Amino acid sequence: MTHWIILPIVLPAFLAPFIVLAARYHIGIQRVISVTGILALIGIAAGLAWQASDGTVSLYQLGDWAAPFGIVVVADRLSTMMVLLTAVLALFVMLYSIGSKWDDRGRHFHALFQFQLMGIMGAFLTGDLFNLFVFFEVLLIASYGLMIHAGGTVRLRAGVQYVLFNLLGSTLFLFALGSIYAETGTLNMADLAVRVALFDPLQSSGIRVAAVLLLMVFAIKAAIVPLHFWLPSSYAEAPAPVAALFAIMTKVGAYAIIRVYTLIFPPQLEAISGLHGWWLMPTALVSLVVGMVGVLAAKKLDRLVAFSVIGSMGMVMVSISLFTPEGIAAALYYIIHSTFAAAALFLITDLVRAGRANLNLTAQAPIAGGTLTAALFFIAAIAMAGLPPLSGFLGKLLILDAAFESDIMVWVWAAVLGSSLVAVVGFSRAGSTVFWKARSVAPEDGAEIAAPPATLSYVAVGGLIALLAAHTVFAGPATAYTTAIAQDLFAPNAYVTTVLDTPGKLSDYQDDSHDDDAAESDDKVEEDGGH
Repeated sequence: MTHWIILPIVLPAFLAPFIVLAARYHIGIQRVISVTGILALIGIAAGLAWQASDGTVSLYQLGDWAAPFGIVVVADRLSTMMVLLTAVLALFVMLYSIGSKWDDRGRHFHALFQFQLMGIMGAFLTGDLFNLFVFFEVLLIASYGLMIHAGGTVRLRAGVQYVLFNLLGSTLFLFALGSIYAETGTLNMADLAVRVALFDPLQSSGIRVAAVLLLMVFAIKAAIVPLHFWLPSSYAEAPAPVAALFAIMTKVGAYAIIRVYTLIFPPQLEAISGLHGWWLMPTALVSLVVGMVGVLAAKKLDRLVAFSVIGSMGMVMVSISLFTPEGIAAALYYIIHSTFAAAALFLITDLVRAGRANLNLTAQAPIAGGTLTAALFFIAAIAMAGLPPLSGFLGKLLILDAAFESDIMVWVWAAVLGSSLVAVVGFSRAGSTVFWKARSVAPEDGAEIAAPPATLSYVAVGGLIALLAAHTVFAGPATAYTTAIAQDLFAPNAYVTTVLDTPGKLSDYQDDSHDDDAAESDDKVEEDGGH
């Protein structure tokens, strides 16, 4: 057992109180601690990802208590990829916060930022459903503090709406956990995978209710229609660096759906047959359409970006809803792309805000640094809309290819292609209005001329754009890696045996009714001892 696995959770958990106790009045020291801690986090996450890259599943048992009785942290390909993605995103968001001085506009920004990272990392690494709930609550508390950073009535109102909606999700989560524990006597994910597989389909009403409740909870986190109402105002009114960090928050919901509904409630499980395709796919398609129509209809730039997040999550969920290795692999590739693209757009929106009276999509006087900002917006908009040659285009091709053999291929292709066209029109309208139609007039009498944003702010945005370019150039290795992750998810024997440390129990987990959609991973399943 190695202690490195728990460091992505422990490091920010120690840095946050240290910042409050030792550097609360010294913003310079807080910045140094935060950046240094995030760099260390990237190094640790990269090491864990490298260790898991060959399919190794690593386990950490808190207090050396074995599962399912003790709390476990599990590092496999999927969790370490998400941890590394979060750490890299956090670095550029923090650099922008420092360059734009957002971190100095309120109190405890750096401490809350570290607590937020702790919650995200814990959600990705935990091997226990109850602790997933705990880390969701850490996320909720820290994100509320970050949302109302720098104050303001509108921001406070949006924050309250955000908290109330997510508290509803937390309540449903508790109900689901209670139902699962009453039916199975455990909340450890690997142990649940073994026990749920033994349920008689005719006596599985309790576990079906729990599966539906969990799906609703994760759909709230992922902002899936009709549970998306909290997101547009919350993300639009939040400070720009906070909204950029929140680009990974919706992915926590997507990650939870992938993990739980391939490990505990896999598609071939007869006890919950129909839950995946009949419930999730229609809402995913509607989310995709609603999000991109919102991009076209938005009257403010920040709300346009917020609706693009809903649309991108709809795209991710369409691919996940196929519940095939190809669909999951395409979704994971698109998750990386959409995280960087959404974060870049939120930060670019803040660059625009710094030089304009408001973010209304109306022609106004040119902004300072407008040429460079326009170029960055152009690239990020191309990425989010899914135009070639960037990774958004490749991600959509992967999703369309994954859906080609599906019974609802026509609906998926129509929604993806149609929404892409709408997104192109929406982003084109916004870009031309903000940058090309800017009126070359002097500011009104008495108005202050805004100074150009700091160089560090442009470095942070440029870094995210560079990551999008790298994700495009290295699309081959990236898709190979996400394909390997998907195969692991549909043959989870290594995960179960590592966590439970009792290979004999896998005989109960084997299922001869392996889904035909996962046929390509059969060789690996047989190698590992059966699914």
